Amino acid sequence: MKKITCSLLFMFLFSSLIGQEKGHKNENKFKQLKEVFAEPNRYHNASGAPGVDYYQQQVDYVMDVELDDKNSRLYGAETITYKNNSPDALPYLWMQLDQNIRKKDAPAIEKNGSSTAPIMTPSSFVRSYVDAPFDGGFQIESVVDANGSALPYKINETMMRVDLSQPILPGGQFVFRVKWSYNINNHVKNRARSGYEFFPKDGNKAYVIAQFFPRMCVYNDVEGWQNYQFWGNGEFALEFGDYEVSITLPADHIVEATGTLQNPKEVLSREAYKRFKDAEESFDAPVIIVTQAEAEAKESSFSNKKSTWKYSAKNVRDFAFASSRKFIWERQAVQVGPNKVMAVSLYPKEGNPLWEEYSTKAVVQTLKTYSNYTFDYPYPKAVSVHAKNQGMEYPMICWNYGRPDEDGNYSDRVKFGMISVIIHEVGHNYFPMIVNSDERQWGWMDEGLDTFVQYLTEQEFGVKYPESIKGLDKYPSRRGDPSKIVPYMAGDQDFISPIMSNPENVYQLGPNAYAKPATALNILRETIMGKSAFDHAFKTYAQRWMFKHPTPEDFFRTMEDASAIDLDWFWNGWFYTTDYVDIGVKSVKKYVVSDQPSKAANDYLKERELTLEDLPEVLFMVEATEEAASGGDNPTAQSEILKNYLNENSADYADVELPKNIYAVEFDKPGGLVMPLIVEYSYADGTVERKTYPVQLWRKNDAAVTKVIATDKELVGVRVDPDGETADVNTENNSWPKEEATSDFEAFKEKLKG
Repeated sequence: MKKITCSLLFMFLFSSLIGQEKGHKNENKFKQLKEVFAEPNRYHNASGAPGVDYYQQQVDYVMDVELDDKNSRLYGAETITYKNNSPDALPYLWMQLDQNIRKKDAPAIEKNGSSTAPIMTPSSFVRSYVDAPFDGGFQIESVVDANGSALPYKINETMMRVDLSQPILPGGQFVFRVKWSYNINNHVKNRARSGYEFFPKDGNKAYVIAQFFPRMCVYNDVEGWQNYQFWGNGEFALEFGDYEVSITLPADHIVEATGTLQNPKEVLSREAYKRFKDAEESFDAPVIIVTQAEAEAKESSFSNKKSTWKYSAKNVRDFAFASSRKFIWERQAVQVGPNKVMAVSLYPKEGNPLWEEYSTKAVVQTLKTYSNYTFDYPYPKAVSVHAKNQGMEYPMICWNYGRPDEDGNYSDRVKFGMISVIIHEVGHNYFPMIVNSDERQWGWMDEGLDTFVQYLTEQEFGVKYPESIKGLDKYPSRRGDPSKIVPYMAGDQDFISPIMSNPENVYQLGPNAYAKPATALNILRETIMGKSAFDHAFKTYAQRWMFKHPTPEDFFRTMEDASAIDLDWFWNGWFYTTDYVDIGVKSVKKYVVSDQPSKAANDYLKERELTLEDLPEVLFMVEATEEAASGGDNPTAQSEILKNYLNENSADYADVELPKNIYAVEFDKPGGLVMPLIVEYSYADGTVERKTYPVQLWRKNDAAVTKVIATDKELVGVRVDPDGETADVNTENNSWPKEEATSDFEAFKEKLKG
């Protein structure tokens, strides 16, 4: 017999390529992302760490602010010290004027189309067609240098350019002052990030004040000056600095703010001050600084006197505060690594009994869990403030929703919603208040990472406080579990954007920037990398970029650099496309070994112009349903060719047992995303085998791939992704024999279209 040479085999393989008239780009889902990622450089290096020439600017603020409670107006004056650590001379400075989005003629008001709704509430109708536009926005009174000389400035919507007589040279600094005021909005009425809530029963307001002063834009190596206007969805890009802030307001108000209170004896009663100090050693339970009875007693006082609360904050990127005479105030000490941190809650009586039960517990759990996965919380406190319909974050302080009805009753939905939003907003201290990504450009870098660690924290909260989940198997997280993202990823592609999209340009910001990246990271941790490798890499990223400005590439590269796992395929699929996971069982075929060719084998030889004489002694795999195989229990053992081979090599195969059954299981991938192939094989004897094939299985088989199983057992079932780990959008093709699916995928798709 002739034997086929290697050259002949190569010729046969190469012949299959002949006839391709056009080339193509590398569209393999496992290609490296070098053409997509920004080039590494001396500022952001190839490992994902800050480079040797990394820099960022320092901006320090000294502010005096006064709250006019009667007229809901804020007045302020700030002195800014801008330190130029860049290698560039700066002839002008850019500032953010985010309050200008509330000007009655702000372009952001008209950024979306409008239509008449078929059903409207009276309040919605009045708000849409009757109410006059709110007259907000900064009133800039003056901009002067350190000597009091006026500086020219130009306002461009939500940005202000301050022109300098001389450029600020590298290593230099510039001091200037801005004086301003603005009308404070009702945040409940217009769903803004800050403002006040009015309580008609007692005539009081509760203020949550943020974006309240002209703030310096970021200047960095990535884009120079941050120049994307504030349109409402994309949040903030800010520099770190030190703050000294004096806040003057009615003497009967209670205040919390970014930073450490410098004059508690001056602004607190003797009893409140004693409690304030006692709380610093209260590691087991909160100390109530201002009780509900004391807060209620002040609701009708409306003091005409003023007091000034003074705060100091070091190395923060922003400042915010809350104020009202209605506030109940509690504080508890938490040990976080070597640091003692105060967990604080501030809320009106309308928040009870829910808030006094769970708010501070949620703050404490957040500090512990987030610190475990990132770094020890470095600030002196974390404050949760109750505010209707709010969920917003700032350094050391945040606003959170969750209110019982007037009788104090609340549903599980309200309870878990409140706990979750507190965890989420307090968690933002880590991302982006410390790991300081550009929220204006990349919403997922803070929202997605935060939502991921929020999920871990919620699960630990349920374990720590089992009474809170009332016998549920686990805390009912709204985002994070793979199954929760399926409706979004299976939805209408016309309304889905890649995660790597600007927040202003996506249709569904919640799923896009919060849920999908959080789910992706959960899958990455649980299914792809493993907890140990993931946790080390994630902590490495967080610690590398504490108090710095990371980019998306810094995150992607660090996760690979610290784990030695190539994840370009994952970032490409999950973050740069809108592909979804759909992997199924296409077919299962049983084969037997034969010395005689089947029709399929003969066709194979004919196509290649070969005959049996061209081949050495070979075996033929015959589909069991195609030709009957003789040989009793194990037809494989009856092959004379195979017997001869084993006899000739008896030294190596003396005790070999031939498999009774050979199955070819073909898996297909109608969805675009490549993922590890997790399979559960079931056998007639009742045993089950779990097998995870690496994602690289798809690198040369993007549409379908076959795995052959040789076993003594009879295969009776195959199930893909049995535990729902991969966010597979279609479970109807996950099983063989085909079983009744857990959800009717086609009906679901039709419903989405409708």
